Amino acid sequence: MTFDTLPELNSFSYSVLILFVVIAIKAFVTRLGSHEPLRFFQFYCHQLSQKVNKLENSQQQKKVVGFIAVVVTLSPLAVILWLFEDFVEVRELWYGLLLYFALGSFGIQSATKKIAQDLVANQSYEAKQTLSQWCLRDTDKLSPVGLSKAAIEMQLLKTLQQAYVVACLYLSIGPLAALCFRLLLEMHYSWNVKVAKYEAFGRAAKVLVEFIQWLPVRIFSMLLLLLSLGNNFLLFRRLSSPYFYQLNNNYALQLFALILEIKLGGVAMYNQYKLRRTSFNDLAKQPQATDIIHANKEIKLVIYLSFIAVIAIAIISSVISPS
Repeated sequence: MTFDTLPELNSFSYSVLILFVVIAIKAFVTRLGSHEPLRFFQFYCHQLSQKVNKLENSQQQKKVVGFIAVVVTLSPLAVILWLFEDFVEVRELWYGLLLYFALGSFGIQSATKKIAQDLVANQSYEAKQTLSQWCLRDTDKLSPVGLSKAAIEMQLLKTLQQAYVVACLYLSIGPLAALCFRLLLEMHYSWNVKVAKYEAFGRAAKVLVEFIQWLPVRIFSMLLLLLSLGNNFLLFRRLSSPYFYQLNNNYALQLFALILEIKLGGVAMYNQYKLRRTSFNDLAKQPQATDIIHANKEIKLVIYLSFIAVIAIAIISSVISPS
């Protein structure tokens, strides 16, 4: 087969190519220095909640106001970006820009590596300071075990929500859908129901995020389970199956705890309030600093496997139905 007879790239293959290019650019920019393109939107969400989330409102009123806040915030932005696409000459650049804003920071790996190194060096204060920048929970009173557990859960959930789900939405629906999900995710983070004052107000954002990410999280989790073939695969499948249809991330957390052979979940402090969460793999050992590195490796294996699957689909689709 000569270059002249090679199949042309179809739209999906172009999307995959743009995804890889944007990931490479995002990774390079992150190495130069941490930055958050959506910082202004996070500030907007905070200010909006201060204006409309009134303490004197009933729980039902707060739920309704929270839903309206999501619609009023997201709808105009989605319409404006959709209409603006018609004025863009090079669609690929526009799609890449939307995807760049949709993807989260690529600094999670370096952050968790630093936390692990600090814990090994008995520098708990530095580990707490680093972790506090990445998660909502209170870190000042966490033990080394608590810091390890929080770091592992953080890197799994952040990678899932800010990267894996975003990429799945981009490839299946488009860059605008990916960006809209990321904006919705930032609303969920800003109005997290784990904080008492947002328990009702942030409910709409939470439910919408969990509904949208359900399928991508299951894809990630099943690939994670696939990697355990020959190593308690059937046992892990049986122990995790009760969580499969739940509208949350418990399925991924349970599988991750089983594969890493550690405990996850349990009690956590949010804004000085103790929250009792679901515990996973209770009979296992408590996580240590070394488990943070192990967790990172498992996540990367799933991502690499996903890349291979996406590339294979792109090649097959180009051969079968070139455009």
